[in-house]
Amino acid sequence: MPSTVQEFGQKLCDQVEQVILGKRSAVQTVAVALLCEGHLLLDDVPGVGKTMLSRAIARSLDCSFARIQCTPDLLPGDLVGVSIFHPGKGEFSFRPGPVHHQVVLADEVNRATPKTQSALLECMEERQATVDGHSYPMPRPFMVLATQNPVEFEGTFPLPEAQLDRFLLRLHLGYPDLDSEVRMLETHAQEGALQRLQPIVTTQELAALKEQVQKVRVEPKLRRYLVELVQSTRRQAGVRLGASPRGSLALFRASLAWAALEGRDYVIPDDIQKMVAPTLAHRLVGAGGFEQAEVILQRMLEQHPVPL
Repeated sequence: MPSTVQEFGQKLCDQVEQVILGKRSAVQTVAVALLCEGHLLLDDVPGVGKTMLSRAIARSLDCSFARIQCTPDLLPGDLVGVSIFHPGKGEFSFRPGPVHHQVVLADEVNRATPKTQSALLECMEERQATVDGHSYPMPRPFMVLATQNPVEFEGTFPLPEAQLDRFLLRLHLGYPDLDSEVRMLETHAQEGALQRLQPIVTTQELAALKEQVQKVRVEPKLRRYLVELVQSTRRQAGVRLGASPRGSLALFRASLAWAALEGRDYVIPDDIQKMVAPTLAHRLVGAGGFEQAEVILQRMLEQHPVPL
């Protein structure tokens, strides 16, 4: 089992690459979300491996897993659970829904109605579900991997800005390169490739790795640089609303985790810059889509001086 964050990242990449080829950087980004216990939005076109990546991550962890197929007829009770009356006992008992697992895959989350999305939002942000006036805490660790298809708009309910802001990171997989797609034909021709994956870390070991991340040092001038970048998003042309202070916290936490994955106990400017797009692109309102937001952020980084 991995004893350092860097070793954990390498093992996770090696494991997931048995079923998802050529996406090592994407898997490292997922590792950042795991180490921060943050939620991840997988926004991409159909067929590039969003669901497969989520399932591979779940099998790589010694955690309970549930998959929720979001549809317009999915009710909040189908997600969080319901209270059932037992006539013999004369009392209600709570039957938890699929969201009460440690790793939850919300497939095509933008097909769920706003009411169901709001129920999921409470689980993500408050780490609890409220049913009939009673609050039920989520297990720890708790992570939502939500997928959405940006090219199919019929029958969808776009995620509101408030819910997008609850995702620590947004990930875009993209199409594989030629060699990876050729190798994929051989890999996926074998039966049970996903089922052969084994957990590489327990929940206790993951908690210890998170403590290592929290010990990563950040110089005061880099903290200031980080906040200046986030505040700069609020002044960019074409952006109606920039990243909030929650975005600053997300970028800070993600930078710590990325530095630890690189084998360092201190943050450098490259760590912050690497995490700018995954943490901030989905938080820019009115930027014309995630891809355009990434272009704006890249231009912002080029114009902003790095502290010496």
